[in-house]
Amino acid sequence: MKAFIYVSVIILLLLTGCGKDENNSNDNEKQSNDMKTGQRIGVVVDKIDAGSYSYLQLKENDNTYWIAVPIMQVEKGEKIYFSKFMKMENFRSETLDRTFESVLFVSDASKSAKQTDLMTIHPNTKSLVQEKISVEKVPNGKTIKQIFSEKETLKGKSVKVRGKVVKVNPGILDRNWIHIQDGTADGNNFDLLVTSIDKAVVGDIIIAEGQLAVDKDFGAGYTYPVLIENVKITRE
Repeated sequence: MKAFIYVSVIILLLLTGCGKDENNSNDNEKQSNDMKTGQRIGVVVDKIDAGSYSYLQLKENDNTYWIAVPIMQVEKGEKIYFSKFMKMENFRSETLDRTFESVLFVSDASKSAKQTDLMTIHPNTKSLVQEKISVEKVPNGKTIKQIFSEKETLKGKSVKVRGKVVKVNPGILDRNWIHIQDGTADGNNFDLLVTSIDKAVVGDIIIAEGQLAVDKDFGAGYTYPVLIENVKITRE
């Protein structure tokens, strides 16, 4: 509850402060009174500074939209992470002499992923139990043991693997973080992390196909030794 009140105050200050810089008297303006939460990530495609605020146009998957944040030093092409925001529709900026169809007023914009989020999804195999399972290798694919032992050769290449879903962290940084096992291991490496917009649930046997990344750095000190990204999932 304290956290909610704290964030609400930040949002209120952001909106109030912006009201001092911008004229928000547009009769057609609609404001969502509900603070939204949920991990988001977008790439900056445009930036406009107005008074004490920066308007950033972000691209997220195939969508583009505007957010408003306290003045922020950021360049086009950089990634912006955020999770707490309010949506304003038909927002009129007198300073810019422009009406935005919608703007997300963000209280926690950052150029790196939040450490707490990365702690949630970081693959720590020591905290997972190696299940006593035996999943047959997919034709023209690799086992988890092979993926870890051949990671330098497979880096940047498309990899296909079959495994059992043992853990899922959904909707973090605009993707689902899925841990799979197949009963094989390279030393202590028996758990493989894949990321996808496709969904899976614990207990599913899936075929995951995507690009293998090695030493993937998401910032905040978190590097993923092996990760399969942009995965297409087939549930069996």
